[in-house]
Amino acid sequence: MKPLDEALLYGILDLGYVDPSDLERVTAALLDGGVDILQLRAKGADEELIEAYARRVIGLTEAAGVPLILNDHPQLVPSIGAQGAHVGQEDFSVDDARWRAGRALAGEVVLPIIGKSTHSVQQAAAAMEAGADYIGFGPLYATPTKPGKAAIGLQEIAQVQAAATKPVFCIGGIKRENLEAVLDAGAKRVVIVSQMLGSVDIARYASEVRAILAARR
Repeated sequence: MKPLDEALLYGILDLGYVDPSDLERVTAALLDGGVDILQLRAKGADEELIEAYARRVIGLTEAAGVPLILNDHPQLVPSIGAQGAHVGQEDFSVDDARWRAGRALAGEVVLPIIGKSTHSVQQAAAAMEAGADYIGFGPLYATPTKPGKAAIGLQEIAQVQAAATKPVFCIGGIKRENLEAVLDAGAKRVVIVSQMLGSVDIARYASEVRAILAARR
């Protein structure tokens, strides 16, 4: 699997934008475009359906060496064999999520990747102190992916990044048109959802974004 600290572009396979019949095609396009991590997000779906979706794509992510992260459901990680889970501020603590997502493999306990959503400098510091393997920081801009969440802007990115002990992925309304502004504000890693999933050529969009991130590293 790709090392987490080398990851630059975080992709989300969001069923709010992707039809279930298109899961494999979109997953393959994101992987071909060079996403370093792929999260499966299916808000409102029941656990049985989420597990079925994950089983359809995990062969593709494993072949690409890209960690598959489940949104909100760490307890499904062991049965699927995914690499970890991402939880929000109102969800499980980092320790609880890691316990639920842990699995045994060949007689050894495999420690899963646990990511945490954060929306302020204080939350970012607390998540890293709690042992999160990475954090999401945002939403930087208003986004339909997070309806009702106020945009936090770019002002705190540099402060969070300077104090970071783990990878920080900026998220929320990021797209090609504002990517340079986000990077100029101090970001090193990003998550792009709606703009990338809605692109005519997902693989090309991802590849171009990742090239920009790599050039600015």
